[in-house]
Amino acid sequence: MPALIRFDQVSVTAHNKTILSDVSFSLFPGEHAVLCGKSGSGKSSVLKTLLGLNTVSSGTVYFQETPLTPSSVQSIRSCAAYIGQEPMLGAESVREALLLPFQYKTHHDHRPTEAQLIEVLDRLQLPTAILSRASSRISGGEKQRVALARGLLLGKQLYLLDEVTSALDAESKRAVLDVFSDPQLTVLSVAHDPEWMGHCGIIFELEAGQLIQVKRNGNP
Repeated sequence: MPALIRFDQVSVTAHNKTILSDVSFSLFPGEHAVLCGKSGSGKSSVLKTLLGLNTVSSGTVYFQETPLTPSSVQSIRSCAAYIGQEPMLGAESVREALLLPFQYKTHHDHRPTEAQLIEVLDRLQLPTAILSRASSRISGGEKQRVALARGLLLGKQLYLLDEVTSALDAESKRAVLDVFSDPQLTVLSVAHDPEWMGHCGIIFELEAGQLIQVKRNGNP
């Protein structure tokens, strides 16, 4: 089986500072991996490089074994759901935020029903009443789960997650962990949370922009 994501000796330099240095790893479909390390070690930079937000100075990033270039990076952006610590929902209300992608031609024929909206909110421990709330009036943890709900409604199979459990209570975190126990989903995440790290099968440890260790938990 070919790798879904592959970094081959990838280095990134910005403002005369090395952000990533000769980073190489592979992630296969269905694998759940976490990037860990001290602040400034390059964890979030890996996700941003994968999305084409950082310019690669040497090496190659591959998605489905195709090199990612400025002209081809849309291939991963269209397949992946990226959820940061403070997602931009892009709409006035939560309902509008969830339905926003379905206004476009690509997803117009797959607009979710009211029952589907409620079902995905319930999976993520979000009340139905949140649909009528303003996006600016919900917490950071709620925004993260709304962004996750949007990815699930779109049928995304690849999730790039940056500290998605950091603002969650125990019950909400368990709901998110349950969602990502699905072996059909591929996850590359940044986290410090020991429970999340224990849930991931692969741990990539970074230090000063270098990948210094790969651990396998043996978990699904």
